[in-house]
Amino acid sequence: MKKKQTKTDVENKDCSTGKGSVNSINRRNFIGGVTSASVGISIVPSYVLGGSEHIAPSDKINVAYIGLGTQGLRELPELMRLPDVQVTAVCDPQKRAMGYFDWGPTGLLKNMREAIGNPNWTTGGDNTIPGGRDNGKEIVDAYYAKSKSVDNYKACRAYADFRDLFEKEKGIDAVKVMTPDHLHGVIATAALKRGIAVTMHKPIANRLVEGHKVIEMAKKTDVVTHLIPWDTNGSMDQIMSWINSGTIGELKEVHNWSRRPVWPHYAKVPTDTPKLPEGFDWDLWLGPEAQRPYHPHYTNMVFRGWYDFGGGSMADMGHYSLWTVFEALQLENPIIIEPNFSHVCDIKDNLTAYTIKNDFSFPYASTVRFKYPAKGDRKAVDLIWYDGGMKPPVPEEFYKNDKEFPDEGMMFVGDKGIIMTSGFRVNDPFILSGDIKLAKPVSAAEGAVNRGGVERFIEGVKNNKQIDGSFRQAGPITEAVNLYAAALRARKTLKYDAANLKITNDAKANKYLDREYRKGWKLEDI
Repeated sequence: MKKKQTKTDVENKDCSTGKGSVNSINRRNFIGGVTSASVGISIVPSYVLGGSEHIAPSDKINVAYIGLGTQGLRELPELMRLPDVQVTAVCDPQKRAMGYFDWGPTGLLKNMREAIGNPNWTTGGDNTIPGGRDNGKEIVDAYYAKSKSVDNYKACRAYADFRDLFEKEKGIDAVKVMTPDHLHGVIATAALKRGIAVTMHKPIANRLVEGHKVIEMAKKTDVVTHLIPWDTNGSMDQIMSWINSGTIGELKEVHNWSRRPVWPHYAKVPTDTPKLPEGFDWDLWLGPEAQRPYHPHYTNMVFRGWYDFGGGSMADMGHYSLWTVFEALQLENPIIIEPNFSHVCDIKDNLTAYTIKNDFSFPYASTVRFKYPAKGDRKAVDLIWYDGGMKPPVPEEFYKNDKEFPDEGMMFVGDKGIIMTSGFRVNDPFILSGDIKLAKPVSAAEGAVNRGGVERFIEGVKNNKQIDGSFRQAGPITEAVNLYAAALRARKTLKYDAANLKITNDAKANKYLDREYRKGWKLEDI
């Protein structure tokens, strides 16, 4: 896609890791952006073929980092610490650290100071919570400046627009995507088209059709992909052993409940127009979504509550708890999605009460039941998601033992018994009996932190091999989280035809499965 360059496109014109143009050609770019799979060859870094223990600059995995909000910065040091990785470019439409929110006022600042070894580093901007591409570039440059493992390092290059980054950074091997949900699909598509490996936070996309297209594209290439929440999923081995041996009889239901959201939700679209922070390219932040005035209640950690920009509580946390459940039980293609949800009322100017008709933000609390048909030896199963403090019916054992039902958890209900887990995920499962284990509370930020899968991703890129937790495995969970949003938005039970990606009982609801892209932002244009 051709576009006019602005002064914010490239902030640092002197970026070098000692890597010559010949190596860049060897990696990928001589085929003009066509993936190696499409031409029947595999292109790998030179150290795969052998070499000394020292990792030369030309043999490092060059990574572009897209999304420098609070969570993006929080995960940046882990990537930089890998000796065979070089972060060569960063990208974010917000330039300065202004107006960011976080789970605490000073924790992230402390972490960044420790990472770069400078106890006096300040964020600039409004000098509160770190964020933005200036901070991202400063942290990368400062980290490598103090590291002896980097040869001939000069500076990282900073971009406002990821499209410019992909156009100009010809030596990029991989990209990590840490943006709001509505940009995940378009950025992943841009990377896949160029044969660039992708690691990304959930979800793959916050629209079902877009997510399906990205996954299908990933399947047709040899590009290594990685969806980060796989790394915090627990093992289903013990649970499946109990289910398959008939310990709880025939499995009927799977329940997963979360106390999310732990961020503000807004019952109305903002009508005031606060000043746009200096250096914030609002048009780039909106990306494929419709134009509207800037407001801080759309951005940073609160974007998850809006249908346009986020995926709600299930997209935020269900990836961490349910992905492994979907794989083990082969849950895919639900036929019915049944929502229940809270609503908000207000008073009109004429002093009469009314219910807000809301298809722009997720409800404060909801439950959504997915009815999955039988598959193979498994009979039909219902999966029920709960958020906002909603919980399933309390088993009798909790009453008998005078125990409170946990705020977050998971249970598998059969016709002869119940399996519970000792936490929100499938950790430490047990057969429910007189001895009840209580789940440990989950902090607000837990589950959104990378647990080491980035090393597996980089190893996959080095060896040009797919890894567990790739986009290829993420079809069923991507389908579920986007149908969850569509049912809540439609505010009614939906019947779903997976083969055609269609809602069959309400034609109007199909608009919630896809998005209306702004000009130049369709996947075909990126």
